[in-house]
Amino acid sequence: MPNRYAYLGPEGTFTEAALRNLRPDAPDEARVPCEGVAAVFDAVRSGAVDGGVVPLENSVEGGVTATIAELVNGDPLLVTGETAVPVEFSLFARGGTVLEDVKRVATHPHALAQCRGWLSRNLPDADTHTVSSTAAAARAVSEPGAPYDAAICAVIAGERYGLHALASGIGDRSDAATRFIYLSRPGVLPGPTGADLTSLVAFIADDHPGALIEVLNQFAVRGVNLTRLESRPTGDRLGSYCFCIDAEGHVAEARVGEALMGIRRVCRDVRFLGSYPRSGRTTENDPPLRPRPATDADFAEAEQWLARIRAGQVD
Repeated sequence: MPNRYAYLGPEGTFTEAALRNLRPDAPDEARVPCEGVAAVFDAVRSGAVDGGVVPLENSVEGGVTATIAELVNGDPLLVTGETAVPVEFSLFARGGTVLEDVKRVATHPHALAQCRGWLSRNLPDADTHTVSSTAAAARAVSEPGAPYDAAICAVIAGERYGLHALASGIGDRSDAATRFIYLSRPGVLPGPTGADLTSLVAFIADDHPGALIEVLNQFAVRGVNLTRLESRPTGDRLGSYCFCIDAEGHVAEARVGEALMGIRRVCRDVRFLGSYPRSGRTTENDPPLRPRPATDADFAEAEQWLARIRAGQVD
């Protein structure tokens, strides 16, 4: 059977656009929309599909909780690819609707957070409601007897469900983007390309001063740059956290491998999530990073900043 790929549906989501980026040769019938992030993970784990695409983080709203929870707590899967998709939102409604008619707006929570400024200026009295995806919002608006007057969604979703645009480019940030990851069942890793990321989850052994520094030092002393560090409750008890980490480089490289061994020695547990090509980066456009040396002026400015805080003058 031909390969099949799951993604956060319904049709018309930004995740579908990400899947098209990652698997451009996949025919329409190979793309399998799923209702919810957990359903994508389940489809990959069960073998119902060959891979899956889910959102991981947004440049404005940060990490996607449902995805991170599955990566941390669910049966292990590997991240074997990533892509970033620019996020542009529009307001779509049924034919014959004008802006003044809109009293109830549906969208995804991340989209709502990124369009609050526009909504407050143009639809200050409208009620907002959140659903599983922006495409689900468009689909709901298109259905007979819909409880919503309009949807905030991508152009592809609005057009796919037969709606018409009342406004476009309504996001508060024009440069917003969402990062998506490609999930595979455990197996052979993609080979190093020279512009890769390695992702993992570190579980601190016990709570003590310097526990996180012990983890970060494993990267710092080997010259491995971190591109993402995010804490998440383990669920064991209040105040117990694990740390989701993205580091530049591939586990096949000596410095990254040594850093992972160091983390394994100082942590209670480490979940390796994968090493994979970094989206949009190459060895040509990524010069080596070097620490910025602190100057005397930097120390003086920091001392003045602390003095203002102690004096009650918060900047």
